[in-house]
Amino acid sequence: MRKKSSPEPLNDDLRPEYGPDFFKNMKPNRFAGVTFAPPIYLDEDVAEVFDSSEAVNSTLRSAIKAMRKAAPKRTTSKPPQKRRVS
Repeated sequence: MRKKSSPEPLNDDLRPEYGPDFFKNMKPNRFAGVTFAPPIYLDEDVAEVFDSSEAVNSTLRSAIKAMRKAAPKRTTSKPPQKRRVS
């Protein structure tokens, strides 16, 4: 197996240092910190039932409301423990 020769210097146009004039006309990234919601696709049979996104949203909201009413209430605190008498 041959040994690799020393790597050749990269031929790039990056400078070792950029002065303040280089950054003077730059604009901030307008998309920094913005999160976009991914698109939601409906199956064809479901999409045929609804004529607009408002109809889909109203049906989903009523389904969510019904699920919340039917779901048992969750307790966040633990029940009190029984004390041992010695």
